[in-house]
Amino acid sequence: MVVVLYFARSAELAGVRSETVSVPQRITSLQLWDEIVKRRSRLAVLRDQVVFAVRQEYVLLGDQLLVLQSGDEVAIIPPISGG
Repeated sequence: MVVVLYFARSAELAGVRSETVSVPQRITSLQLWDEIVKRRSRLAVLRDQVVFAVRQEYVLLGDQLLVLQSGDEVAIIPPISGG
């Protein structure tokens, strides 16, 4: 079980700011994204723009293997505009 935190547009699309999600302990970042999108399909529009922060470390979507522990935080960070 990991805690998924949604920020900015991802929170708007998900309709929640956080939730607990059950995922395998060993999972790639892309597989993790797919699991989250299964629950919150409106997030799919962010696929090519989103970055994760897992335990406060940035992770790009791809084949990078993540080893998650119960209670880990996974932040969904969409592009943020501003100046």
